[in-house]
Amino acid sequence: MSKRRYATVNCKQVDWTAMAGEIAGQRAVLAVDVAKVKFVAALQVEAGRTLVRVHWEHPLETGELLAGLEVLAQTGALEVVMESSGVYGDALRWQLHKRGIGVYRVGAKRVHDSAEVYDGVPSLHDAKATELIAKLHWEGCSERWEILPEVRRDLLAQVRRLSQAKAQAQAERNRLEALLARHWPELGQLLGLGSASLLRLVATYGGPAPLVLLARQARQLLRKVGGRLLAEEKIDAVLASARSTLGMPCTPGECAQLRRQAEQVINAQREKRQAERQLTRALAPDVTLAPMRKLLGEVTSAVLLATQGDPKGYPSAASYCKSIGLNLKEHSSGKHQGQLSITKRGPALTRFYLYFAALRLIRRDPVIKRWFEIKTARPGAVKQKQVIELMRKLAKAFWHQAHGHDFDVNRLVNLKAVAGA
Repeated sequence: MSKRRYATVNCKQVDWTAMAGEIAGQRAVLAVDVAKVKFVAALQVEAGRTLVRVHWEHPLETGELLAGLEVLAQTGALEVVMESSGVYGDALRWQLHKRGIGVYRVGAKRVHDSAEVYDGVPSLHDAKATELIAKLHWEGCSERWEILPEVRRDLLAQVRRLSQAKAQAQAERNRLEALLARHWPELGQLLGLGSASLLRLVATYGGPAPLVLLARQARQLLRKVGGRLLAEEKIDAVLASARSTLGMPCTPGECAQLRRQAEQVINAQREKRQAERQLTRALAPDVTLAPMRKLLGEVTSAVLLATQGDPKGYPSAASYCKSIGLNLKEHSSGKHQGQLSITKRGPALTRFYLYFAALRLIRRDPVIKRWFEIKTARPGAVKQKQVIELMRKLAKAFWHQAHGHDFDVNRLVNLKAVAGA
């Protein structure tokens, strides 16, 4: 094999007019390997026959490439296919869209898995990736990559804000948990790390030592924040733990650090709630999906619609379930029968909210609660698997609801069939 097989030239050195003459009247494909700066692309007129392979620096030289592609588009049917790698190719995709050049997408996992199949070598680099992307496109393994409507992009912006706020809130809680484990390990077990009572108590007093001196004021604070949901016995236990804690005594600086960290958690959780409210306000009312939105909750429904789009755009309930990453996979060979597991290929935030929606329904809905009890009472049953099964059912029900089918919880979970199995 020639070591120059994957050689590239700068896009400024290409005679685009001559290239236009070669592809005239033919279907041409430009396969682009996306990067932060150093892009590489291969121009083909049929599978495996590359006319030229170019490289350029984005965005400094992207204008030169676009000018050349405009020349090609005038003489032949030009298609551009790219890897779906983050957002680094979005600017180029937008410019191609403005020029009326069709853009297609190939999954990065498919490109990676086809590396050794292509030339017998498992290595993967930019120039080779362009050949793989083009090959997969010629074989029909790509899909059209349109620019999303502005309404959907606004929803996705709200989802990104929510995702960042959720991650920040979790990170701040983890930091607070570590500090309490050192100085006051009993408190988290008594009140719960994310409870308003714990956070306001630590934000006000810091470590346990000030509570011993200001026990009456601390009791009043807990009564005010916890209200009727916080029992007097629990307040007594918190104050007693401050006196008898096994934790390391706080220095003045460490006590101040605890107060600051609790405030950070409060602020992060407030930002998360604001992001959830903003997302639900941005969601347009939909009479068709009203029953499912009531069942799942407004935030979960908003996340589903923002990340996955309109369920009516999917050909089947199974395809909608697959887009969330809830379709099943297995690895079996010969006598070995592998276990089924979900692929987790869709957005993790969607599965997160759908997971907690399933847990809420198991706790609150009597029909679903009974279904869960019957399923988990079987020998060898794993509760987590039943929660995942309910998530899959809810995702499919969301698709059916969008297509005009009336929702019925008794159709979601068939108690008679489960009880008789």
